Amino acid sequence: MPSTADVEPATAHTRSRALHLPVRTLPQPDETTCGPTCLHAIYAYWGDDEPLAGVVSRMWRLQHGGTFAVFLGCDALRKGYRARIYTYNLTVFDPTWFTHPRVDIAEKLMQQRKIKNDERLQYATEGYLEFLGLGGRLRLANLSQYLIRGLLSCRLPILTGLSSTYLYRSAREFGPQDTPDDVRGLPAGHFVVIAGWEQQRRRVLVVDPYQPNPYGPAHEYWIDVDRVLAATLLGIVTHDANLLVVYPAQGRETGQR
Repeated sequence: MPSTADVEPATAHTRSRALHLPVRTLPQPDETTCGPTCLHAIYAYWGDDEPLAGVVSRMWRLQHGGTFAVFLGCDALRKGYRARIYTYNLTVFDPTWFTHPRVDIAEKLMQQRKIKNDERLQYATEGYLEFLGLGGRLRLANLSQYLIRGLLSCRLPILTGLSSTYLYRSAREFGPQDTPDDVRGLPAGHFVVIAGWEQQRRRVLVVDPYQPNPYGPAHEYWIDVDRVLAATLLGIVTHDANLLVVYPAQGRETGQR
């Protein structure tokens, strides 16, 4: 069992003394649909009551299940939302593409695609080219509590692709059934939504579609922000390591207030 010393279930008491966005998630239908389930929760937050099955059915999937955050962003863009990805995936992006002026990132991605044959990189590249073509925004910014707090203070929930192995402090997983195996296993990726901030104890509220998760029967728990930031950076192992922010285009009516 993972350590729960810095984890606390969400309660009415903790909600009353912290920033808490009203994000609610359904349980993910299977082991590989955490991404679209989190995206469905974001849509619901903005007043979009589309059934979860619709989001799941149209999501691009890897051969053995799962998806990349960029494809979640593409779905949102096709639905008329705006989407912004903060990336920390240096296997896909060179930092100088963001620090040098007038760099055409799409062109750089196409050049890279021609000389690197990694299958996951090829898939991710296709997703990012579509994302940029649909008007999505890419950012490289320091991953810190200040970034998280700033986005949440703007009432923007954060969908993040991270390492569940580190988040849960669980055994790595092996084989098609994702069997825990601390020797043969490999790190696993996951999607959750960050939906709250508690300043005094420097914790974030995680909305997690996975059940049962190691932290209890609820889909919400408060956890040390440093644990979540580290898990996000370690998401690079599975081509995650990103934050995705989805929000309505200006002037679009939603049910969220």
